[in-house]
Amino acid sequence: MPERALEMKERTLLLIKPDGVDRRLVGIILARIERKGYHIVAMRMEKIDFETAEKHYAVHRNEPFYDKLIKYITSGRLVAAVVSGEGCIGGLRYIMGGTDPLEAAPGTIRGDYATNVTMNLVHGSDTPEAAEREIALFFPDLPE
Repeated sequence: MPERALEMKERTLLLIKPDGVDRRLVGIILARIERKGYHIVAMRMEKIDFETAEKHYAVHRNEPFYDKLIKYITSGRLVAAVVSGEGCIGGLRYIMGGTDPLEAAPGTIRGDYATNVTMNLVHGSDTPEAAEREIALFFPDLPE
């Protein structure tokens, strides 16, 4: 597919969280996304700092689980990726499954592999606005 065609489609941020990296599920997760027909247009592995984590999860700042979430996401390496494709924001969230793995449907990433609501393997942007903000946070030099 021509590079220009990928630029015209919706984009979203995928994070494979530290438990996904530690449990060596990165390949399985990426394969599911690619089999759906989505494209990985940028990717890197890193350990994020507290400042980045706080910016990323700012929307949850007043939630009782916020400190636990920040501690967890900064506890090890994660994989950040930009995923592109028609309807990929909703489609990726469908593939990921519900936030609580005990309620996530079988056949979804969380339903099949996640162990608890905090260590739930993946994050995907929930709106186009969040995707734009999150992509800029993790990939500031990526052209729009």
